[in-house]
Amino acid sequence: MELEALERRIRRLEDLEEIKQLKARYAAYCDANYDADALAELFTADAVWDGGRLGRSEGREAIRQFFRGSSQRISFAIHNMLNPLIEITGDTATGTWYLLQTCTYTNGNQAVLGAATYHDQYVRENGVWKFRHVRIESHFWTPFEEGWARI
Repeated sequence: MELEALERRIRRLEDLEEIKQLKARYAAYCDANYDADALAELFTADAVWDGGRLGRSEGREAIRQFFRGSSQRISFAIHNMLNPLIEITGDTATGTWYLLQTCTYTNGNQAVLGAATYHDQYVRENGVWKFRHVRIESHFWTPFEEGWARI
C-alpha cells in the first residue's frame, strides 16, 4: 500500500473517532445538568441547533441560552447515542445517530422515555471538529409507566 493511501485511511479513522468523541462530549455535557458553556463550545459560531418541538436556536450564543434553561425543564437525563453513520468529505461531515433517552421532566417529577434520530452536520475548524447543524427528529417521548405502544 502506498504511504499516501495509508495516510488517508488513518486520517479518516482519526476523523471518525474525533466526531464520535464530539458526540460523546455533547451527551456527557447534557447529562451533567446541561452544562451550557461546555455545550456551546462544541458548536461553530453560526451553528444551528434544531430540536423540533423543543425549539430552534441559531448561533452559538442562542444555543448557550437554550441549554441554560434546560435544567429547569429536565432535572435528570441520560443520552444514549447509538448506531452512528458518519460520512466525511474533507473538512465537513454528516452523521445520523439514534437517541434512546431516559429523563425526568421537572413538571410533575415525571419519568420519561424517549427516542429520536439526530441528523448532524460537522465542520473542522482550526483542526477541531465542531457541530455546524444539529437537527433532532423525535419518534416518541412518553411517561415511563405508559410506554411507547400507546402512541
